[in-house]
Amino acid sequence: MSTQGSGLVSGFTRLCKGLAVVLVGGYAVAQFFPPALSYLALIPARTIPFAWNLITAGYIEQSLLEVVVSVIALLFIGRLLEPIWGSKEFFKFILVVNFLTSVCIFITAIALYYITRQESFLYTPLSGFHGVLSGFLVGIKQIIPDQELGMLKIKAKWIPSLVVLVSVVVSFLAPDPVTYLPNVIFGTYMGWIYLRYFQNRPETHLRGDPSDEFSFSSFFPEFLRPVLDPIATVFDRMFCRRSDVSSEAMGRTLGGTPLPGSDPIEASRRRERGARALEESFKDSDLILLRERFPVQAISVYVDSEGTMIIAIARLSADAF
Repeated sequence: MSTQGSGLVSGFTRLCKGLAVVLVGGYAVAQFFPPALSYLALIPARTIPFAWNLITAGYIEQSLLEVVVSVIALLFIGRLLEPIWGSKEFFKFILVVNFLTSVCIFITAIALYYITRQESFLYTPLSGFHGVLSGFLVGIKQIIPDQELGMLKIKAKWIPSLVVLVSVVVSFLAPDPVTYLPNVIFGTYMGWIYLRYFQNRPETHLRGDPSDEFSFSSFFPEFLRPVLDPIATVFDRMFCRRSDVSSEAMGRTLGGTPLPGSDPIEASRRRERGARALEESFKDSDLILLRERFPVQAISVYVDSEGTMIIAIARLSADAF
């Protein structure tokens, strides 16, 4: 039993375990030193003099349930995303999404105050890691879009959209939705913008993911996409120049020279490297532990036709549930 427990803990990355300690520490500070919330949480009326709360608010959980969920989600989702993205890019994603989410929440709170004149929008302490967690779900959508998750067999590509939808529905019943709903919406949106336009992709020497499967309209049902696609072109025009995501990224040429990653042979090599890297990321001890805990029939590694996404699927028998 102790061997299995140590195997589980050792499977988490150092970065994720360090961030988990930060979240637990933030919760402890909020509980034992409540006045610290005035300096660490996002309070829109005080953000101008205390601008650092745009960064610190994301790492402060105000309830035990929130910190438990955040820590568990961070450890397990990080175990999937960090080996594929790399520690530097994974940490950069957290910093950028957390900061941009806080900025959007601040602007929204100020706007709502001027519209409604309710001072609660200015003085309610807002904090929590669920904005970054929502961004993580977008990362899962990008990496394993067709993998079915949970007992309901929902494909991973729909998880971010469903989480936002459920959060919006619950907001009509919850007493204070302002404490979580903006985090979920903006965390999802900022996570997509970063992955779509700015994430470094060393295998292609480009930034972002220009695939149609990761477009803005891919978060919505098929019948809405003809309406949303023209709107999404606004984002392309805004960000393409800075992110190098352009029509050439789809395999066209620039000045008669194929862009990196557009050559079919190079794409094939990239898929092979991705498959090998993903297989190596699963240590033998992890596979043994997985088979001990679940009746695993097979573990397969897939790479899509463009070589841009790596997919690891563990097929479980019905006895696992």
